Amino acid sequence: MMATTLAEDAWSLAFGTLSLEDGLALREGTAWRLMPGNDADRFSGLLSIADLDAFLRTDAARTPRVAMADGSRKGSAAVPIDDYIEESGDRVDLPRLFALHDAGASLVIAQFHEVHPPLARFCRGLEKAFLHGVQANIYLTPPDAQGFRVHFDTHDVLVLQVSGRKAWRVWDAIPYAAPTRHTPWTNSVATEGEPHELLMSPGDVLYLPRGVMHEAMVQQGEEPSLHITIGLMEPGLGEMLRELLTELEAEEPALRAALPTWRLAEPDGIALLREKLTAALAALDTAGIADRLAMAALDRITRDRMSLPGRSLHTPTPCPTDRLRLSESMHHTLVPFEGGGAVLRWYGGVEKFTAQQMDWLMALEDGATPAELGGDALGFCRRLAQVGLLERV
Repeated sequence: MMATTLAEDAWSLAFGTLSLEDGLALREGTAWRLMPGNDADRFSGLLSIADLDAFLRTDAARTPRVAMADGSRKGSAAVPIDDYIEESGDRVDLPRLFALHDAGASLVIAQFHEVHPPLARFCRGLEKAFLHGVQANIYLTPPDAQGFRVHFDTHDVLVLQVSGRKAWRVWDAIPYAAPTRHTPWTNSVATEGEPHELLMSPGDVLYLPRGVMHEAMVQQGEEPSLHITIGLMEPGLGEMLRELLTELEAEEPALRAALPTWRLAEPDGIALLREKLTAALAALDTAGIADRLAMAALDRITRDRMSLPGRSLHTPTPCPTDRLRLSESMHHTLVPFEGGGAVLRWYGGVEKFTAQQMDWLMALEDGATPAELGGDALGFCRRLAQVGLLERV
Protein backbone atom coordinates (compact mmCIF):
# COMPACT_ATOMS: atom_id res chain seq x y z
CA MET A 1 0.00 0.00 0.00
CA MET A 2 1.46 3.35 -1.10
CA ALA A 3 1.82 6.08 1.50
CA THR A 4 -0.41 9.10 1.07
CA THR A 5 0.90 12.64 0.85
CA LEU A 6 0.27 15.48 3.27
CA ALA A 7 -2.09 17.10 0.77
CA GLU A 8 -4.00 13.86 0.18
CA ASP A 9 -4.48 13.28 3.91
CA ALA A 10 -5.78 16.81 4.47
CA TRP A 11 -8.05 16.67 1.43
CA SER A 12 -9.60 13.38 2.48
CA LEU A 13 -10.23 14.68 5.99
CA ALA A 14 -11.75 17.94 4.76
CA PHE A 15 -13.68 16.83 1.68
CA GLY A 16 -14.26 13.11 2.23
CA THR A 17 -14.81 11.32 -1.07
CA LEU A 18 -15.14 14.51 -3.11
CA SER A 19 -12.54 14.38 -5.89
CA LEU A 20 -9.90 17.06 -6.27
CA GLU A 21 -11.41 18.08 -9.62
CA ASP A 22 -14.88 18.46 -8.10
CA GLY A 23 -13.47 20.30 -5.09
CA LEU A 24 -11.65 22.80 -7.29
CA ALA A 25 -14.83 23.31 -9.32
CA LEU A 26 -16.67 23.97 -6.05
CA ARG A 27 -14.11 26.65 -5.17
CA GLU A 28 -14.57 28.28 -8.57
CA GLY A 29 -18.34 28.62 -8.14
CA THR A 30 -20.55 30.53 -5.72
CA ALA A 31 -22.73 27.72 -4.34
CA TRP A 32 -22.51 26.58 -0.73
CA ARG A 33 -22.54 22.88 0.10
CA LEU A 34 -23.20 20.73 3.16
CA MET A 35 -21.15 17.51 3.23
CA PRO A 36 -22.56 15.20 5.93
CA GLY A 37 -20.10 12.95 7.68
CA ASN A 38 -20.59 9.40 8.88
CA ASP A 39 -17.96 9.45 11.64
CA ALA A 40 -18.57 11.50 14.79
CA ASP A 41 -14.85 11.26 15.64
CA ARG A 42 -13.75 12.47 12.22
CA PHE A 43 -12.06 15.62 13.54
CA SER A 44 -11.13 14.44 17.02
CA GLY A 45 -7.48 14.22 16.00
CA LEU A 46 -7.47 17.90 15.05
CA LEU A 47 -8.97 19.47 18.14
CA SER A 48 -10.86 18.93 21.40
CA ILE A 49 -12.22 21.06 24.20
CA ALA A 50 -9.40 19.63 26.34
CA ASP A 51 -6.92 21.15 23.85
CA LEU A 52 -8.55 24.55 24.32
CA ASP A 53 -8.45 24.21 28.11
CA ALA A 54 -4.75 23.38 27.94
CA PHE A 55 -4.04 26.34 25.66
CA LEU A 56 -5.92 28.78 27.91
CA ARG A 57 -3.57 27.77 30.73
CA THR A 58 -0.51 28.96 28.85
CA ASP A 59 1.02 32.40 28.48
CA ALA A 60 0.08 32.31 24.78
CA ALA A 61 -3.59 32.85 25.70
CA ARG A 62 -3.66 36.55 24.92
CA THR A 63 -5.64 38.96 22.83
CA PRO A 64 -6.10 39.38 19.93
CA ARG A 65 -5.70 35.62 19.40
CA VAL A 66 -8.33 34.99 22.09
CA ALA A 67 -11.66 36.78 21.67
CA MET A 68 -15.27 36.37 22.75
CA ALA A 69 -18.55 36.98 20.92
CA ASP A 70 -22.13 37.18 22.17
CA GLY A 71 -24.96 37.60 19.69
CA SER A 72 -27.34 38.70 22.46
CA ARG A 73 -25.40 41.95 22.97
CA LYS A 74 -26.74 45.22 21.62
CA GLY A 75 -24.63 46.60 18.81
CA SER A 76 -21.50 44.63 18.02
CA ALA A 77 -21.47 40.98 19.08
CA ALA A 78 -17.78 41.27 19.97
CA VAL A 79 -17.31 41.29 23.74
CA PRO A 80 -14.99 44.16 24.81
CA ILE A 81 -11.56 42.73 25.58
CA ASP A 82 -11.41 44.60 28.88
CA ASP A 83 -14.16 42.27 30.11
CA TYR A 84 -11.90 39.20 29.99
CA ILE A 85 -8.25 40.26 30.12
CA GLU A 86 -6.06 41.11 33.07
CA GLU A 87 -6.00 44.71 34.21
CA SER A 88 -2.56 45.29 32.72
CA GLY A 89 -1.45 43.66 29.49
CA ASP A 90 -3.29 41.42 27.04
CA ARG A 91 -3.29 38.05 28.84
CA VAL A 92 -6.72 36.52 29.44
CA ASP A 93 -8.24 36.55 32.90
CA LEU A 94 -9.52 32.98 33.06
CA PRO A 95 -12.09 33.37 35.88
CA ARG A 96 -13.70 36.29 34.05
CA LEU A 97 -13.51 34.51 30.70
CA PHE A 98 -15.17 31.42 32.19
CA ALA A 99 -17.93 33.57 33.72
CA LEU A 100 -18.68 35.17 30.35
CA HIS A 101 -18.69 31.80 28.63
CA ASP A 102 -21.04 30.39 31.29
CA ALA A 103 -23.36 33.35 30.59
CA GLY A 104 -23.54 32.63 26.86
CA ALA A 105 -20.46 34.16 25.20
CA SER A 106 -18.68 32.10 22.56
CA LEU A 107 -14.94 31.54 22.87
CA VAL A 108 -13.13 32.46 19.66
CA ILE A 109 -9.48 31.59 19.08
CA ALA A 110 -7.96 32.95 15.89
CA GLN A 111 -5.13 31.41 13.88
CA PHE A 112 -5.00 28.38 16.16
CA HIS A 113 -3.03 26.48 13.53
CA GLU A 114 -0.06 28.64 14.53
CA VAL A 115 0.10 27.10 18.02
CA HIS A 116 -1.56 23.68 17.63
CA PRO A 117 0.53 21.15 15.62
CA PRO A 118 -2.34 18.90 14.40
CA LEU A 119 -4.07 21.91 12.85
CA ALA A 120 -0.77 23.24 11.50
CA ARG A 121 -0.20 19.99 9.61
CA PHE A 122 -3.82 19.88 8.37
CA CYS A 123 -3.73 23.48 7.10
CA ARG A 124 -0.36 22.89 5.47
CA GLY A 125 -1.84 19.93 3.57
CA LEU A 126 -4.66 22.09 2.20
CA GLU A 127 -2.13 24.78 1.32
CA LYS A 128 -0.25 22.22 -0.76
CA ALA A 129 -3.51 21.43 -2.58
CA PHE A 130 -4.67 25.01 -3.17
CA LEU A 131 -1.29 26.83 -3.28
CA HIS A 132 -2.54 29.66 -1.06
CA GLY A 133 -2.70 30.33 2.67
CA VAL A 134 -5.09 28.41 4.92
CA GLN A 135 -5.96 29.36 8.49
CA ALA A 136 -7.96 27.81 11.34
CA ASN A 137 -10.20 29.76 13.72
CA ILE A 138 -11.96 28.02 16.61
CA TYR A 139 -15.48 28.62 17.95
CA LEU A 140 -16.80 27.12 21.18
CA THR A 141 -20.43 28.13 21.78
CA PRO A 142 -22.44 27.24 24.91
CA PRO A 143 -26.05 25.98 24.78
CA ASP A 144 -28.85 28.39 23.80
CA ALA A 145 -26.30 30.90 22.53
CA GLN A 146 -25.06 32.57 19.35
CA GLY A 147 -21.66 34.06 18.63
CA PHE A 148 -21.98 36.29 15.58
CA ARG A 149 -25.24 37.33 13.97
CA VAL A 150 -26.02 37.16 10.23
CA HIS A 151 -22.96 38.06 8.18
CA PHE A 152 -20.81 37.02 5.24
CA ASP A 153 -17.11 36.18 5.15
CA THR A 154 -14.64 37.80 2.76
CA HIS A 155 -12.93 34.52 1.94
CA ASP A 156 -14.16 30.96 1.34
CA VAL A 157 -14.50 28.82 4.47
CA LEU A 158 -14.89 25.21 5.48
CA VAL A 159 -16.76 24.63 8.73
CA LEU A 160 -15.71 21.40 10.47
CA GLN A 161 -18.08 20.33 13.26
CA VAL A 162 -15.90 18.72 15.93
CA SER A 163 -18.32 18.09 18.81
CA GLY A 164 -21.83 19.06 19.82
CA ARG A 165 -24.40 20.24 17.30
CA LYS A 166 -25.07 23.65 15.82
CA ALA A 167 -28.08 25.01 13.92
CA TRP A 168 -27.25 27.06 10.84
CA ARG A 169 -29.23 29.28 8.53
CA VAL A 170 -27.73 29.82 5.08
CA TRP A 171 -29.05 32.01 2.26
CA ASP A 172 -28.52 31.36 -1.46
CA ALA A 173 -28.51 35.01 -2.56
CA ILE A 174 -25.19 36.84 -2.37
CA PRO A 175 -25.89 40.56 -1.82
CA TYR A 176 -22.32 41.73 -2.49
CA ALA A 177 -20.45 39.81 -5.17
CA ALA A 178 -16.91 38.60 -4.41
CA PRO A 179 -16.26 40.64 -1.24
CA THR A 180 -12.69 41.01 -0.01
CA ARG A 181 -11.13 42.16 3.25
CA HIS A 182 -11.37 45.69 1.85
CA THR A 183 -15.17 45.36 1.65
CA PRO A 184 -16.73 47.35 4.50
CA TRP A 185 -19.35 45.65 6.67
CA THR A 186 -21.96 48.24 7.57
CA ASN A 187 -24.63 46.02 9.16
CA SER A 188 -26.96 47.28 6.44
CA VAL A 189 -26.63 44.27 4.15
CA ALA A 190 -29.99 42.48 4.10
CA THR A 191 -30.65 38.82 3.41
CA GLU A 192 -32.75 37.87 0.39
CA GLY A 193 -35.23 35.00 0.22
CA GLU A 194 -35.79 32.23 2.72
CA PRO A 195 -32.83 30.60 4.49
CA HIS A 196 -31.94 26.93 4.44
CA GLU A 197 -32.16 25.44 7.95
CA LEU A 198 -29.25 23.09 8.72
CA LEU A 199 -28.23 21.17 11.82
CA MET A 200 -24.57 20.24 11.80
CA SER A 201 -23.45 17.20 13.80
CA PRO A 202 -19.93 15.98 14.61
CA GLY A 203 -18.15 14.95 11.41
CA ASP A 204 -20.19 17.25 9.14
CA VAL A 205 -18.55 19.83 6.86
CA LEU A 206 -20.12 22.99 5.46
CA TYR A 207 -18.52 24.87 2.58
CA LEU A 208 -19.40 28.58 2.38
CA PRO A 209 -18.02 30.68 -0.48
CA ARG A 210 -17.23 34.28 0.33
CA GLY A 211 -20.28 36.51 0.30
CA VAL A 212 -22.77 33.82 1.37
CA MET A 213 -24.96 35.14 4.21
CA HIS A 214 -25.17 32.84 7.23
CA GLU A 215 -25.62 32.59 10.98
CA ALA A 216 -25.38 29.78 13.54
CA MET A 217 -26.43 29.08 17.11
CA VAL A 218 -26.58 26.24 19.63
CA GLN A 219 -30.11 25.26 20.54
CA GLN A 220 -31.36 25.04 24.10
CA GLY A 221 -30.71 21.69 25.75
CA GLU A 222 -27.81 20.83 23.43
CA GLU A 223 -24.20 20.25 24.42
CA PRO A 224 -21.67 23.03 23.74
CA SER A 225 -20.70 23.22 20.07
CA LEU A 226 -17.07 23.13 18.99
CA HIS A 227 -16.26 23.82 15.37
CA ILE A 228 -13.24 24.80 13.31
CA THR A 229 -13.61 27.42 10.60
CA ILE A 230 -10.98 26.84 7.97
CA GLY A 231 -10.28 30.06 6.08
CA LEU A 232 -9.21 29.59 2.47
CA MET A 233 -7.17 32.74 1.86
CA GLU A 234 -6.79 32.89 -1.91
CA PRO A 235 -5.20 36.14 -3.18
CA GLY A 236 -7.41 38.57 -5.09
CA LEU A 237 -6.43 40.05 -8.44
CA GLY A 238 -6.79 43.62 -7.19
CA GLU A 239 -4.68 42.85 -4.14
CA MET A 240 -1.92 41.29 -6.21
CA LEU A 241 -1.98 44.17 -8.71
CA ARG A 242 -1.58 46.69 -5.89
CA GLU A 243 1.58 44.91 -4.80
CA LEU A 244 2.93 44.58 -8.35
CA LEU A 245 2.27 48.24 -9.16
CA THR A 246 4.89 49.22 -6.61
CA GLU A 247 7.53 47.37 -8.64
CA LEU A 248 6.18 48.38 -12.04
CA GLU A 249 6.18 52.07 -11.19
CA ALA A 250 9.97 51.98 -10.98
CA GLU A 251 10.14 50.28 -14.38
CA GLU A 252 7.43 51.94 -16.50
CA PRO A 253 7.56 55.68 -17.25
CA ALA A 254 3.84 55.64 -18.13
CA LEU A 255 3.04 54.74 -14.53
CA ARG A 256 5.16 57.63 -13.27
CA ALA A 257 3.51 60.21 -15.48
CA ALA A 258 2.36 63.32 -13.64
CA LEU A 259 -1.34 64.02 -13.32
CA PRO A 260 -1.78 67.68 -14.42
CA THR A 261 -4.52 68.66 -12.05
CA TRP A 262 -4.39 72.24 -13.31
CA ARG A 263 -5.69 70.99 -16.69
CA LEU A 264 -8.58 68.90 -15.39
CA ALA A 265 -11.06 71.79 -15.33
CA GLU A 266 -10.37 72.62 -18.98
CA PRO A 267 -12.67 71.27 -21.74
CA ASP A 268 -10.13 68.62 -22.83
CA GLY A 269 -8.91 67.84 -19.29
CA ILE A 270 -10.63 64.47 -19.01
CA ALA A 271 -9.49 63.50 -22.51
CA LEU A 272 -5.91 64.27 -21.46
CA LEU A 273 -6.32 62.14 -18.36
CA ARG A 274 -7.78 59.34 -20.48
CA GLU A 275 -4.69 59.39 -22.72
CA LYS A 276 -2.38 59.02 -19.75
CA LEU A 277 -4.56 56.27 -18.30
CA THR A 278 -4.53 54.41 -21.62
CA ALA A 279 -0.73 54.50 -21.67
CA ALA A 280 -0.57 53.30 -18.06
CA LEU A 281 -2.97 50.42 -18.73
CA ALA A 282 -0.96 49.46 -21.80
CA ALA A 283 2.05 49.08 -19.52
CA LEU A 284 0.06 46.50 -17.55
CA ASP A 285 -0.77 44.58 -20.72
CA THR A 286 2.77 43.77 -21.74
CA ALA A 287 4.28 40.33 -22.00
CA GLY A 288 5.39 38.85 -18.72
CA ILE A 289 2.96 40.67 -16.40
CA ALA A 290 0.82 37.54 -15.96
CA ASP A 291 3.93 35.49 -15.18
CA ARG A 292 5.01 38.03 -12.58
CA LEU A 293 1.58 37.98 -10.98
CA ALA A 294 1.69 34.19 -10.85
CA MET A 295 5.12 34.17 -9.23
CA ALA A 296 4.07 36.85 -6.74
CA ALA A 297 1.05 34.77 -5.74
CA LEU A 298 3.16 31.65 -5.26
CA ASP A 299 5.87 33.59 -3.45
CA ARG A 300 3.25 34.86 -1.00
CA ILE A 301 2.62 31.40 0.41
CA THR A 302 6.34 30.71 0.86
CA ARG A 303 6.90 34.14 2.43
CA ASP A 304 3.85 34.61 4.66
CA ARG A 305 3.23 31.13 6.07
CA MET A 306 5.24 29.46 8.83
CA SER A 307 8.26 27.66 7.42
CA LEU A 308 7.63 24.19 8.99
CA PRO A 309 10.99 22.70 7.85
CA GLY A 310 11.30 18.99 7.26
CA ARG A 311 13.76 18.52 10.12
CA SER A 312 13.87 18.83 13.90
CA LEU A 313 16.47 20.12 16.34
CA HIS A 314 18.66 17.02 16.15
CA THR A 315 17.80 15.36 12.85
CA PRO A 316 20.84 13.29 11.78
CA THR A 317 22.83 14.38 8.74
CA PRO A 318 21.76 12.29 5.69
CA CYS A 319 23.84 9.25 4.76
CA PRO A 320 24.38 8.03 1.18
CA THR A 321 21.70 5.34 1.57
CA ASP A 322 19.02 7.48 3.27
CA ARG A 323 15.93 7.84 1.09
CA LEU A 324 15.09 11.53 0.94
CA ARG A 325 12.44 13.70 -0.68
CA LEU A 326 11.59 17.38 -0.90
CA SER A 327 9.85 18.34 2.30
CA GLU A 328 6.06 18.29 2.09
CA SER A 329 5.69 20.77 4.91
CA MET A 330 8.14 23.39 3.56
CA HIS A 331 6.53 25.42 0.79
CA HIS A 332 8.62 25.77 -2.34
CA THR A 333 8.22 26.45 -6.05
CA LEU A 334 10.57 24.98 -8.63
CA VAL A 335 10.74 27.04 -11.85
CA PRO A 336 12.80 25.56 -14.75
CA PHE A 337 14.57 28.06 -16.97
CA GLU A 338 15.62 27.85 -20.60
CA GLY A 339 18.87 26.03 -21.22
CA GLY A 340 18.59 23.72 -18.23
CA GLY A 341 18.64 24.34 -14.55
CA ALA A 342 15.97 25.81 -12.31
CA VAL A 343 15.19 28.44 -9.75
CA LEU A 344 13.97 27.28 -6.35
CA ARG A 345 11.75 29.85 -4.65
CA TRP A 346 11.17 29.08 -0.99
CA TYR A 347 11.00 30.51 2.54
CA GLY A 348 14.74 31.20 2.49
CA GLY A 349 14.65 33.19 -0.74
CA VAL A 350 15.51 32.41 -4.35
CA GLU A 351 18.31 30.04 -5.34
CA LYS A 352 19.54 28.96 -8.78
CA PHE A 353 20.45 25.35 -9.51
CA THR A 354 22.36 23.81 -12.39
CA ALA A 355 20.86 21.36 -14.86
CA GLN A 356 22.44 18.49 -12.88
CA GLN A 357 20.98 19.77 -9.64
CA MET A 358 17.63 20.23 -11.38
CA ASP A 359 17.68 16.53 -12.29
CA TRP A 360 18.40 15.67 -8.67
CA LEU A 361 15.55 17.88 -7.46
CA MET A 362 13.12 16.21 -9.85
CA ALA A 363 14.18 12.80 -8.55
CA LEU A 364 13.83 14.02 -4.97
CA GLU A 365 10.20 15.02 -5.62
CA ASP A 366 9.36 11.30 -5.49
CA GLY A 367 12.21 10.20 -3.23
CA ALA A 368 15.77 9.05 -3.87
CA THR A 369 19.01 8.30 -2.05
CA PRO A 370 22.18 10.37 -2.57
CA ALA A 371 23.90 7.18 -3.72
CA GLU A 372 21.28 6.70 -6.45
CA LEU A 373 21.72 10.29 -7.61
CA GLY A 374 25.49 9.90 -7.89
CA GLY A 375 28.19 12.53 -8.26
CA ASP A 376 28.41 15.02 -5.41
CA ALA A 377 24.70 14.63 -4.63
CA LEU A 378 25.45 13.77 -1.00
CA GLY A 379 26.79 17.24 -0.28
CA PHE A 380 23.90 18.79 -2.18
CA CYS A 381 21.35 16.75 -0.20
CA ARG A 382 23.01 17.54 3.11
CA ARG A 383 22.83 21.26 2.36
CA LEU A 384 19.11 21.08 1.54
CA ALA A 385 18.41 18.85 4.52
CA GLN A 386 20.17 21.28 6.86
CA VAL A 387 17.70 24.08 6.01
CA GLY A 388 14.72 21.71 6.13
CA LEU A 389 14.03 21.38 2.40
CA LEU A 390 14.55 17.63 2.50
CA GLU A 391 13.05 15.00 4.77
CA ARG A 392 13.51 11.25 5.15
CA VAL A 393 10.87 9.16 3.42
